Amino acid sequence: MKLENRKQKVTPLPRFLFRLGRYALFALGLITFSVLLGTIGHHHFGKISWVDSFHMACMILTGMGPVAEMESSTAKIFSSLYALYSGVAFLSITAVFFAPIIHRLLHILHVEQEEDENKTL
Repeated sequence: MKLENRKQKVTPLPRFLFRLGRYALFALGLITFSVLLGTIGHHHFGKISWVDSFHMACMILTGMGPVAEMESSTAKIFSSLYALYSGVAFLSITAVFFAPIIHRLLHILHVEQEEDENKTL
């Protein structure tokens, strides 16, 4: 997913919205994968229901913390590893989603600054 460089013009709004949609779909895919991983792992290792596993995975992924006590050592190890993964995944997913927005804002500011410099010359 390539973005325009600083020498290119700002992408028109419809194309930007399409790009934003692609990035949002990619971020949604990462969220889905992460929640599925946590749900299946908590259900398998923690021996809790599917709904509780889903709730636990969502709470850990968003940084709220665990909601059920893990009884076995393997469940605690999985939950700890999933929590470590979730910290990195949440920040990465946020970065993927906001990348085109931040890039566009910085690109617009750079283009306006460059146009102002050309006018003064």
